[in-house]
Amino acid sequence: MAQRLQAVAPMKVAWTEIELTSPQADEIRLKSEFSAAKHGTEMAFVSGKAGRRGDYDPQLQIHLYETAREDRCFPWAVGNCVIGRVTETGSAVTHVKVGDRVLIEEVPFQDEHVVKASRAWLMPETLNWKSAACLDPSLFALGAVRDGNVRAGDQVAIFGLGAIGLMAVQVCRLAGAAKVIAVDPIPARREIAASLGADHVIDPMAVDAGREIKLLTGKRGTDVTIEISGNMQALQAAIRATAFGGNVVAAAFPGPYPAGLDLGAEAHLNRPNLIFSRACSDPGRDHPRWDFRRIRETCWNFICAGKLDGEPIVQPVIDFRELADCYIPIASDPQKGIKLGVRH
Repeated sequence: MAQRLQAVAPMKVAWTEIELTSPQADEIRLKSEFSAAKHGTEMAFVSGKAGRRGDYDPQLQIHLYETAREDRCFPWAVGNCVIGRVTETGSAVTHVKVGDRVLIEEVPFQDEHVVKASRAWLMPETLNWKSAACLDPSLFALGAVRDGNVRAGDQVAIFGLGAIGLMAVQVCRLAGAAKVIAVDPIPARREIAASLGADHVIDPMAVDAGREIKLLTGKRGTDVTIEISGNMQALQAAIRATAFGGNVVAAAFPGPYPAGLDLGAEAHLNRPNLIFSRACSDPGRDHPRWDFRRIRETCWNFICAGKLDGEPIVQPVIDFRELADCYIPIASDPQKGIKLGVRH
């Protein structure tokens, strides 16, 4: 039996036992060593807010309001990825072997897993596990940067310095941005952004971020602004910060915004392009050359080559046995960390 953490009601998690079968021919079993959360998405479900939108109809491509209810999210397994050692392989598995260190995406907090071998990313022994755990945020960072069409010489602002925002700082540097401006109210996150390559960091609670960014860019504004906090005031400031005809990328997974978003001010006068980004929504804007698989492979190669660093992003790190007590307080409070890591 494996221990799994799952949400059982709004803002309530509990342990449950999962019976694991022996690996099939194309599966592997692994023992968890480290794992990590995906704060924004997980909290949308753990809080029950995602359920208020109703079921998504893939044919109509809309949420069905009549199915909206908070409890439709539960039970819901929490957690995002695991790093572990392969302990058993199926008869048809050839690309990984017992003892290999692998990363598996989109699995919950659990002490042992049985999964398809095709899901395993083989990790170099020298790769920091925290960087490997940041594969997921790097995907949506790269997707946002590509959707925003960041090019060499561009000036870019990033609002929201969670895991995705901090990976976006690094991706913008790889893309050749001439200036990267990072915006977040939390001092520790601004400090990390600066260490990862941001030229300027701004506290939006202390200054008018939109105006400050205009001044930092020679009064022109940014070529591309990526809003990844999911905060309505941040989106407003992102629009204010963007140059005439520039790109504003909405890359967060926000709840419904409160009243007050003003689309008749700078948005009306400066005509920025508002672009919604979700890397895994295939086909993407660069289809067929780029798809989600290529984004994943590219990010993994960047991480393994040391071009993307997750070491300062995965924090705090707690023991697996502490999860039931610590998950909600940490995941729901941006002041307490960035991307929760777990040591098994």
